[in-house]
Amino acid sequence: MTDSAKMGWLPMASARRDGERILVTVRGGEQGPAEVDTVRFQAVRGSSERCWVATDMGPDGLVAYEEDELVAWMPWPQPTGQVGSAALPDPADEADFEDAGSGI
Repeated sequence: MTDSAKMGWLPMASARRDGERILVTVRGGEQGPAEVDTVRFQAVRGSSERCWVATDMGPDGLVAYEEDELVAWMPWPQPTGQVGSAALPDPADEADFEDAGSGI
């Protein structure tokens, strides 16, 4: 089992596309290292095409991701009832998902 799988990361090919929020690892590149974001698969206003959209942005700051920008996913964590902010997991290791195809 890969380290990313032990942490709960799954290949993007198996990602939920039902509109529910999920965590994703955004591929690192010229803009910075890999990072974790919260997205949902939805149609963007004014378009019938669906894509991965960050859930923490308003309509004026929309961030949409192409499939090849995302490395891995995991379900949105269930609330624990503990007070305080929940820490996001470390990003998935891109090397663990290379055989799934990067799209690059």
